[in-house]
Amino acid sequence: MENLSDKNIPNIIKDALNKRETETLSHLATLSSDGLRRLQEDRLKSGYRQAFSLDVDRILHSLAYTRYIDKTQVFYLIKNDHITHRVLHVQLVSKIARTIGRFLGLNEDLIEAIALGHDIGHSPFGHDGERFLSELCRVNNIGYFVHSVQGVQFLDRVERKGKGWNLCLQTLDGILCHDGEIHEQTLEPERNKSFEKLQNEISSKKTDPEIKLIPMTSEGCVVRIADTISYIGRDIEDAIRLDMIKRSDLPEQSVKLLGNTNGTIVYNLVTDVIKNSFQKSCFAFSFEVSEALKILKEFNLEYIYLNPKIKRHSHVIKRLFEILFERYLKDIEKENRSSVIFTRFLKDMSEEYINDHSKEEVVRDFIAGMTDHYFLRQSPQGLELMGLG
Repeated sequence: MENLSDKNIPNIIKDALNKRETETLSHLATLSSDGLRRLQEDRLKSGYRQAFSLDVDRILHSLAYTRYIDKTQVFYLIKNDHITHRVLHVQLVSKIARTIGRFLGLNEDLIEAIALGHDIGHSPFGHDGERFLSELCRVNNIGYFVHSVQGVQFLDRVERKGKGWNLCLQTLDGILCHDGEIHEQTLEPERNKSFEKLQNEISSKKTDPEIKLIPMTSEGCVVRIADTISYIGRDIEDAIRLDMIKRSDLPEQSVKLLGNTNGTIVYNLVTDVIKNSFQKSCFAFSFEVSEALKILKEFNLEYIYLNPKIKRHSHVIKRLFEILFERYLKDIEKENRSSVIFTRFLKDMSEEYINDHSKEEVVRDFIAGMTDHYFLRQSPQGLELMGLG
């Protein structure tokens, strides 16, 4: 019998797992052996972990992932322990997407990596915070702030004190192109991208946030679809729990096809995607279900996301973004080393990061990475909102 050294065993295991993928996954799946990193790594460094499994671990151990725990999903400054926060949302996206991927024969490791990382670029206070920060970025001539772009920025250029995690192109592309706000009946991957293409798409998105980007992998398409499936019914349940809407308010056409609870909505949407995507090159809802989902999204927008009840503090939050952005800019200009932007963010940061980013971009990265409560603790007005002023 061949004598196997301990050093060889992990690579033998990895090769066997990679071989199993080629034998069992769909021809539309992304193989782990095709994972492409910007910087080549020693095979021994990852041991028996395949490329996208390693990406999952790196995302889970990132500081940005840890901060999901106190990031707004939809409702902020509401005292209710059962309202969805960002950390639960990404876990739900991961579960739903992996379920779809399993039935379609896709790479569940890549799905998990994209799903867990897809919202990592969100600023404090969800989409309201994103809008406020974007206005400040535009005024300061660094382009629009888009959370999908910022997710790549965090994982590729900010984490590990500016070294980044050297994630696979396919993972970063899925994060960049995950836009679950766009309504589409059908989604087909735009394959054969490169890191150069990724950078071009990032630049385009910062110039025009309305530009539509398409994932390069089947797995990225599935995560994008699962993003919508995961939030549409969950946001309804949260709104009902907060007495913002009643279950009887839901549009009849949507209820007829999808149901009126989160569980039935998720099940019916997942089932429809699987039926209409099985052994096909694109991923799709049926026309009828797509229309019912579109109506439900429009209902959520009008009665939940734009509801004045969840905007009560938005003017104060907007002013705090302006105050903090201006403060940290001045701190950098005056080299105020006692400022938290130096002590908590720039301390031990790599020379590459410091040399490659303007002071406005540094402030953007610092504020975008804050949790809701850390953001509020930076000013007397914020402490007052927390009831601590």
